[in-house]
Amino acid sequence: MSAVTASARRRPLAADDERSAPPQTRTVVVHAPAGGEAGSVDLPGEIFDVALNVPLIHQVVVAQLAAARQGTHSTRTRGEVRGGGRKPYRQKGTGRARQGSLRAPQFTGGGVVHGPKPRSYDQRTPKKMKAAALRGALSDRARNDRVHIVSSFVSGDTPSTKAALTALRTIADVRRVLVVVDHADELTWKSLRNIPSVHLLDPGQLNTYDVLVSDDVVFTRDALATFVERALAPISRGARTASDEPAAPAGADEDAAAEEEAK
Repeated sequence: MSAVTASARRRPLAADDERSAPPQTRTVVVHAPAGGEAGSVDLPGEIFDVALNVPLIHQVVVAQLAAARQGTHSTRTRGEVRGGGRKPYRQKGTGRARQGSLRAPQFTGGGVVHGPKPRSYDQRTPKKMKAAALRGALSDRARNDRVHIVSSFVSGDTPSTKAALTALRTIADVRRVLVVVDHADELTWKSLRNIPSVHLLDPGQLNTYDVLVSDDVVFTRDALATFVERALAPISRGARTASDEPAAPAGADEDAAAEEEAK
């Protein structure tokens, strides 16, 4: 048995173990702009250590790419092409097939049969599906040590693309990097916005597709705090809702069984 076949056969077992294991909080180092460490932060397991659901992620990514299509393509049918009102030649006696218009699809310059028309490609994707797919993509990156945290990219108050790029390369020297920065962090935006290999996003714009197409994900400390607060809010709200449900009174099951027996 080859090594590739063996690893492929072991993959479902690893996925089962991953689903059964409870989420674990990960502690990562916070990098300083000049190099070295500037403390550490915890990545909540509810976001960065959940089970990977590949079909869900695929569905969400396909829906996101479909929604990006403009859908403005259009072709003209034979009824929309200008001209063609006169019969090209008489019905009988020519030996040719009968024709009623030069704008029929078989003629050059004629209409198009079943051609594209303007339409919307949007697919319905619930918010919970998008959130779950994003958590799965981030968890995959975190398990492979491809999620990094920085205190800042530039020291001082002046934007510097050279300094920011140097700090970024010491953290993640890869081809494509996704950098998540707070909207108010104007210093970082101005320093990194012109680098082709860097994709900048606000925490509220973080999505599954951009995480998957990037090799590494880099958060600033403030952006991570903002994103974690937004991502944990629905989870904590759902937990409170479940805990607030009234418990069944004692003996309710016994009373229900007695009523069934009486019937």
